[in-house]
Parts: sequence; C-alpha cells; structure tokens
Amino acid sequence: MSQLQGSSSLKRKRQDLALVSGSMTDGERVLYNLIHSKKDMGIWTGDMKRQTNLPDSIVKKSLKLLQSKNLIKEVVNIQNKGRKHYMAAEFEPSKEITGGDWYTQGSLDTDFINLVKEVCLKCIFRQKVATRDGVLEWSRKSGVFTVEVTTQQIDEILRALVLDDEIEEVKSTGLGDFSSVPVGRICYRCKSKGGNRGEHKPGAMASIPCGVCPRINFCTPDGIISPRTCVYYQKWLDF
Repeated sequence: MSQLQGSSSLKRKRQDLALVSGSMTDGERVLYNLIHSKKDMGIWTGDMKRQTNLPDSIVKKSLKLLQSKNLIKEVVNIQNKGRKHYMAAEFEPSKEITGGDWYTQGSLDTDFINLVKEVCLKCIFRQKVATRDGVLEWSRKSGVFTVEVTTQQIDEILRALVLDDEIEEVKSTGLGDFSSVPVGRICYRCKSKGGNRGEHKPGAMASIPCGVCPRINFCTPDGIISPRTCVYYQKWLDF
C-alpha cells in the first residue's frame, strides 16, 4: 500500500468515527474515549465506573450501544475471567490479557500443547538428535498444524520436555549421531530411560508402539521381530 493510499484509508476511518461520534450520547462518548485510550490492554467495567463517575445504568446502556455500533468488544482477561473487560474494536488483546500463544478464548489449550509435544518428540526420536531450529522446521513441514508454530513455542515445549525428563539438552560433539550438527551447538535427544533402576519413564513417548510392545525384548534390526517389518512402528513413523 502506498503512503497516499494509507493516508486516505486513515482519513476515511477518522471521518467514519467522527460521524459515529456525532451520534453518541455523552455517556457513550466518555466511555468510548476511555476504552480507546487503554489500547490493547482494555479496561474492566469497575474501573470505568470509578474513573468516569457515571451511574451503573448509564455505563451498562452505553456499553451495549457501543457494542451494537461495533466500536468496542468484550474480551476475556485471563487474569480475571469473571470480570467484564472491554477494548476498542480496532485493537487486538495483548498477551497479558489473553495469556499468550497457548491460550484460546481464555482457556489453556492443552490439546494443542500435547500435540506440539508429540511432534517435537517424534522429530527428535527419528533424527536421534535435533536442534531447536531443526525441530521447528520439521514441525512446520509435518502438515499436522493448522496454525503456524512459533520459535518461542518450540523453545517452551523443549524446555518443558527437558524438565519432564523426556529429552535431554546436550552440546554436539560433531561425531556419531551428532555428525549433522555443528560442534558445540545445543541440541536435544530422547531419554529412553530414567531413574536409578533404568525403568522406562512414562510420558508422551509412551505413544511409541515400542514402549508398550510385549515382544520388545525379542526385537532386533535383522530378526523375525524387527522395526523394519513392524507395521505398528511404521504407522507411527508415518504420523
């Protein structure tokens, strides 16, 4: 968009707002100016009443009229879900209000979190070792997600998996499994065992068929029971 087009668009918006403003009551105008001044943080109705000294009946009626004109919208404040929170329609709620990328409509999206965990684990398991950027690229190419997964989200999930003892953070030696990763680069690999007794640690990796297979002790690369011929293992890899 050219500067001229952008200027014209902004001018039209101001003109439209001026026309709407002309049809506002005094109560509407006072509330709208206050709500608009809070930008992407919005404001709670209790604070509106305190800062404007308007009667409760006027506040309720004005808010309803402003919403009907699509000038304001009600949003969920994750810190105080029970409070009615409003902001001007042109702004998007800040992360302080929504709770961040892991929240949807004010609720923690546990299904999405678990899905990202599974994809990260699968990537690391298949590659043996993987960097953060490698996991991010693999997850985006997997076609599993309907929304774009961010670098920050992958970082947060990898840290959570390390804390859950599902994976470990290591530095590449450039040898063996680390041959594809530059020496000294931080990368991740799965931890198949945990604790002093060497028991398999339950968690997201339990979704791998090997983790619950009763014949795992007889499974060898070239044996009758083998990952190469296991249909369940292949289905898991083809996720």
